[in-house]
Amino acid sequence: MQKILIIEDETTIQSVLKELLTNAGYSVSVAGDGVAGIQAFLNESYDLVLLDVMMPKLDGYAVCKRVRKTSDTPIIMLTALDDEQAQIKAFEMKADDYITKPFSLKLVLMHVEAVLRRTYQSVADENEVITYKNIRLDPVGVQVFVSGHEIALTRIEYELLHLFLKNQGRVFTRDNLVNIVWGYDFFGDEKTVNIHIMNLRRKLGVDCIDTIRGVGYRLAKEN
Repeated sequence: MQKILIIEDETTIQSVLKELLTNAGYSVSVAGDGVAGIQAFLNESYDLVLLDVMMPKLDGYAVCKRVRKTSDTPIIMLTALDDEQAQIKAFEMKADDYITKPFSLKLVLMHVEAVLRRTYQSVADENEVITYKNIRLDPVGVQVFVSGHEIALTRIEYELLHLFLKNQGRVFTRDNLVNIVWGYDFFGDEKTVNIHIMNLRRKLGVDCIDTIRGVGYRLAKEN
């Protein structure tokens, strides 16, 4: 049974999310503030963390930063902040997903299932190292190197790069990327995809992901 930790200070939301995920077959623990959340995370092993942003003692960003020092356990941020900068900050902290309040319970469950699915799915048939220009992607180690130096990517950034590398020359619409990488029907706007592509380009430092105006993105075929 997969284990989920909910770090949320609003007891009503705590209770509703715990019931939702328990009924869906998950083992669920809860913490009411950032400090308690970190302690709970360090005391047990979890498959996923649902993390509120605005909390007493330590906010969600600080908790996410602390978790990322020692673990790549998937983190889904929960917040009433829906502006672009708040989302960018969450992804820069290496959160895996971002859900704004108020949210539907069905959508939360879909996000949870999608993140768990893409995190723990088998990669046995995708173990071949891929090279492109000065980029090297190692699916076994889930590592990316640029000019021999490892770079840190979020899970979404890694999967986007992996998809582009395996399909050089193919144009992907934003809907394509959402359906393939996120793995669920997306009820937002284009900003989330754009932010991830922007961050991926910045981290790679290699001019290789082209924007096809009005369509989407493409990794040019290597000559």
